[in-house]
Amino acid sequence: MTPALRHAVRRFTLALLPACAGLLFATGAQARTEVIIGIGTQNTTTNTVTGGIVIKEMKLLEKHLPKTGKYADIDFKLDWQNFTSGPPVTNGMMAKKLHIGMMGDYPLLVNGATGQQQTGNETQLIAIIAYNALGSGNGVVVHKDSPYYQLSDLKGKLVSVPFGSAAHGMMLQAMQTRGWPDTYWDLVSQSPEVGTTNLQEKKIDGHGDFVPFAELLPYRGFARKIFDGAETKVPTFHGVVARKDFATEYPEVVVAYIKALMEANDWVRKNPVQAATKIEEWTKIEKEVAYIYLGPGGIHTLDPSIKPKWLETIGVAHGVLKKLNRVGDFNINAWVNESYLRQAYKELGQDYDKAKTSYANYELSGTDPLCKLPIAKPRDAGEVWVEGGGVTAHASPVCTLSAIRSAESGGKKVSAAYVYDDVLDIKVFADKAFYAVNVSDAKRPVVLPFLLKKDAEARAAAIGGKLATYSEAVAALAALK
Repeated sequence: MTPALRHAVRRFTLALLPACAGLLFATGAQARTEVIIGIGTQNTTTNTVTGGIVIKEMKLLEKHLPKTGKYADIDFKLDWQNFTSGPPVTNGMMAKKLHIGMMGDYPLLVNGATGQQQTGNETQLIAIIAYNALGSGNGVVVHKDSPYYQLSDLKGKLVSVPFGSAAHGMMLQAMQTRGWPDTYWDLVSQSPEVGTTNLQEKKIDGHGDFVPFAELLPYRGFARKIFDGAETKVPTFHGVVARKDFATEYPEVVVAYIKALMEANDWVRKNPVQAATKIEEWTKIEKEVAYIYLGPGGIHTLDPSIKPKWLETIGVAHGVLKKLNRVGDFNINAWVNESYLRQAYKELGQDYDKAKTSYANYELSGTDPLCKLPIAKPRDAGEVWVEGGGVTAHASPVCTLSAIRSAESGGKKVSAAYVYDDVLDIKVFADKAFYAVNVSDAKRPVVLPFLLKKDAEARAAAIGGKLATYSEAVAALAALK
């Protein structure tokens, strides 16, 4: 029996065949084998949903699983196991309870290094789920009433982060880049759930976390983001690993999983509002938050290809952790296996090498229904989601804020509105942003959104304008009417 088969549950059922009409039955020779596939997911980590909960709920893996040849007599049983972070997924894989798992960049690194240190427990990176090329997705938040507005304000303060997570890696990277010692913060490990509660109750000064919490907590009204991973300029991503023994024995199953992932990605891109709504139903993460990540021009790009830049990022992460003696030697090239991706792309008639060189996301397009202007520059645009209605795209921050005022003046409630940070080039909630505003020319008002207060202050000074909150920016435009 091969190693992977020893890790899977086998059950044989014998078919009963009639010996002859009206007489006794005898057992026949036809037998079927049941193979359980353990898949570790992170359902509430929004940028992993197309690798987990979407595939599960839409039964996409069942659709693509092989059924002929050596698989003709195999019945696959999918054992979906949900976790809130990456390290427990690695534990399940090392315990041979999980065959496929998904997690962020730093946990992926630890997963690969751990497997290489345990002969017979090696894992392979088989695909990426989603990424942000600049590092956005991880972030640090404070209570909305906090006097802190940037990372350096937290010096000596009590800050929590899930240790071993992608967000933890981001914070370590930020400290090392700035030359700060390990003692710069009083850094403690807290899960997203515990950190969220403690921040809400003001028991901690700041909380670092991964997708979606840096957006989710401000959206829920009690937090404010003061640092975004995009400030590190180091890419962040979530990917998929498989046990090497399992992938070697069942390569067609791994290819089927990747094809299911690609179909899930296509579904989200073609139906972003519907997808966000279903994701809320399946994960309890609000649709408006799911949309800021996975909607057009969202914070994360859905793309399974393993780009050279991602492997360079893993190398950087390895350097960060090794300097802190948190990880041993790691052979990245031995860990990566693109053969399953290449086969999946080939079977779907797509060009994998072309995909590896592209960093394109799907973007906003069309015509602004309020300003009657084409959306010529998607990253200068915005969107308004009216409760009970659809999402409308607008050509500029001015048009977006004007559309919000128009909707609310008409008695409608805006569930969420989105604009793009003029420095970090990331999608942000309009009502959580700071603005640089100059309305001295009523015909050509300037309104520029920023996640960080310091960036808005600097730009306001540069354009001869003033710093404004969301409500102040909306009021300034309303005064021009």
